[in-house]
Order: sequence, then structure tokens, then C-alpha cells
Amino acid sequence: MAASPAAENLKAFRDPPTDEETLTLFHPAPDTQAAEVEAYIQRHPFVEHLRQNATLRESRPHLKIPEAVRSNTLTAGTLLGEDRIAVPPIQFADGEGTEMIALYYLGKSLCGHPGIVHGGLLATLMDEGLARCCFESLPNKVGMTASLKIDYRLPCKAEQWVVLRARTTKTEGRKAWVVGKLMALESPEEWMEGEKAKITNGVNGERLFVEPKQAAVSWR
Repeated sequence: MAASPAAENLKAFRDPPTDEETLTLFHPAPDTQAAEVEAYIQRHPFVEHLRQNATLRESRPHLKIPEAVRSNTLTAGTLLGEDRIAVPPIQFADGEGTEMIALYYLGKSLCGHPGIVHGGLLATLMDEGLARCCFESLPNKVGMTASLKIDYRLPCKAEQWVVLRARTTKTEGRKAWVVGKLMALESPEEWMEGEKAKITNGVNGERLFVEPKQAAVSWR
């Protein structure tokens, strides 16, 4: 007897692809924006640099969400596509919940003003990214936002890759404090020349996460 869709989705949530497996699940169609954007980031020296760091694990975390429910998920479905978040974001994390680097391509349909990415989207990416950074440090690997502070320092231009760097600064029982910085990704030439030191953070964020008391039961 075939399992119901709900049962299959539940199983997929409880037994998601591994980090390594998520890297094989995205195949953009040839001659599309997604294919061009994907080829660019795969060859970028910053990504190659991160891959040489043995303490970081690469993944595409949004592809761990069951395909059947991605369309109802904001950043993994609704906002994913041409001129939006063109390809599934790439993440490098230490696996201990203390450090995370994520890369996103933000298209021209994500703007609040012409050519400038909407600040609400940047807050969403910050909120989500800081969460992914600290989850491994919590007892049951899940948490809810208790507070989020955003400091917008520079406008974020559309049609570019951005980098989110996050770091867990403190954990205490079911609580985790995380800070993050979001900035434009330099061109390969700028990165190789060390121009990254001149890039000013576009958005700074601080977040407090609290794991629900019932998390141990609800995630069994």
C-alpha cells in the first residue's frame, strides 16, 4: 500500500538528504539565468577558498525541504526563481553551530526601490541565516526568534551575489545569541586582489533564539 503524501512529507523531513547529497540536487536548464548564475558562483575564487577549509561543510540547505512543500516556503519556493533568488543558496557551516557563511543571488524582482533590494527581504535572509548558524548548538537543533535587531548601513544592489557571515556568540540552555553581517560578494578579480577588505557591511544583525520547551517531544 502506498504511503499518503502527508506521511511521505513527514518521512522526508525526518530523513532529509545529507549535506553532500544536496549539492547534487540542483540542475538548472541550459541557457537560462539560473545556469549562468550557477556557473559564476561555482567558479568564484571565494567559493573555492571556502571549499579548502576542512572545518566547513558545504550544503544547499533549502534542498533538504521536501520538494512537495517547497512551494509553500518563502525562501525555498515562493522567492526562488528567475530575477528573484535565482538558484538555491549555498552554505558553509562548521557543523557545531558556531560559524556559518551563506551566499545568495538576489535578482531585480526583489526590489523595494528600482535596483535596490527590499530591506524586508534582507531582514528575512538575516533572520533565516542566523538561525541556520546556531541550530546545531541548541539541544534539539531547533529554535524560534525571540528578538531580531537589524542595522541597515548601505543599500544592497540587485542582480548580484551577497554573502552572509554569521557567528554564535553565546549559548545558554535553550537560548542562543547570534550576530551576522551581510555584504556584496566581490568580483573574482577584486577578491583575488584583496579588495574584500574595502567592502563595507551592508546589513548587520543580532538575534536571540529560544528553543521551544516542547521541542524534544514534537521532533521525535
